Amino acid sequence: MQKNAIVPYILIMAFGIGLIFFLSVQGVSNEAEIAEEHATEEEGGGEAAEGEGEASGDFDPEATAQANCISCHGSSYEGGVGPSLVATELPQEDIEDILVNGKGGMPGGLVEEANAAAMAEWVLSLE
Repeated sequence: MQKNAIVPYILIMAFGIGLIFFLSVQGVSNEAEIAEEHATEEEGGGEAAEGEGEASGDFDPEATAQANCISCHGSSYEGGVGPSLVATELPQEDIEDILVNGKGGMPGGLVEEANAAAMAEWVLSLE
């Protein structure tokens, strides 16, 4: 009597499909939890991330840059996907406008409008 060689393959396929289904359901539930946390933070009920939602006197431009800017402008702010921030020749008003409204590939709103002046001064101090 011969064994049917296809049975192990069917079992492996069923296990794989079940695993993919389980992981996708787990990912959807984690995504819902993350979205709920972000909604709570935006409403002011959760703890704000460092550099976000703080008064101008408590704002730390370098910490904000570490959290939001290095992914595009590089860890030394000398450019990457985005342009170099070191020794920029833009006037402070233009930098503030870009920080608040965005420009080109840079999204707006990474820095609150109340903190844009402090962040622009910090960018101009990079050398």
